[in-house]
Amino acid sequence: MTTSTKLLPAPVIDETVRLVTEHYVFPEIAEQLAGLLQRRLAEGAYEVGDAEELARLVTADLQSVNGDRHLRLKHHADPVPPAEGAATLDAIRRDFDTSLGGAPRVELLDGGIAVVELAPMLFPLEWAAEPLNAALTLASRAQALIVDLRANRGGAPDTVAFVCSYLLDERTHLNTMQWRGGKRSEQSWSQPHVPGARFGGTKPLYVLTSDSTFSAAEELAYDLQQLGRAVVVGERTRGGAHPCQGWTVHPHLEATVPVGRAVNPVSGTNWEGTGVQPDIACAAADSLDRAHALALARLAG
Repeated sequence: MTTSTKLLPAPVIDETVRLVTEHYVFPEIAEQLAGLLQRRLAEGAYEVGDAEELARLVTADLQSVNGDRHLRLKHHADPVPPAEGAATLDAIRRDFDTSLGGAPRVELLDGGIAVVELAPMLFPLEWAAEPLNAALTLASRAQALIVDLRANRGGAPDTVAFVCSYLLDERTHLNTMQWRGGKRSEQSWSQPHVPGARFGGTKPLYVLTSDSTFSAAEELAYDLQQLGRAVVVGERTRGGAHPCQGWTVHPHLEATVPVGRAVNPVSGTNWEGTGVQPDIACAAADSLDRAHALALARLAG
């Protein structure tokens, strides 16, 4: 889409460089990227008349050093507000309103096995707590549970902890965010109490993944897998483990910059670049049937 706002690449690149330099979790790589973007600007590589094309070119350059898929210049077809984080919130609010709050499907399969689909995102907890509580409480009486993350592209770490709280019996350390420079960290724990009923920490639990599962959805799968709580079934996920913030740098462009990295307390690492490796690998399209069969066999055994 060609935007009505005249596109001047230099201010966009200058502001993107400033944001990456000041905020990117890896300062040394930030310096490399700043030099790369400035060099490409000087060469005329960004002389395009279309914001969407500029976003594609800059994103490719931003991801060329270490493949960080959270590091992007993101195009928005509709003009976005200038406040920090507003572009993302504006876009995902529409998704929230059309997906039953991020829990579009709760179903009971044969054998007393429930499926809860969480998609297209794990929305901010202040929005999502009510619909997620409803879905997870409804599924709490099932004999086994399948959490479907195949179409989930990420979201809020607080919401990951909230969901985990329904799937564990006691307060548990899930993840630690290490912020830029390694000087400050923040632990994420499941909650000791939930507003509804827990599925709990002992009944069979399966998590479905695809090669589109990303970011916070990957954290949910990874945290439960590392704790030995869930069996992950499906495809290797996309591999983005860095929490990021977004800044509007043009009426149609948002720079998203990772400001931290995840460190799992069990593995001591994360899924950045590698994705979450399924315990049972199969095509995403087959994963629900596979998990259902596994759950039936385990309950029968």
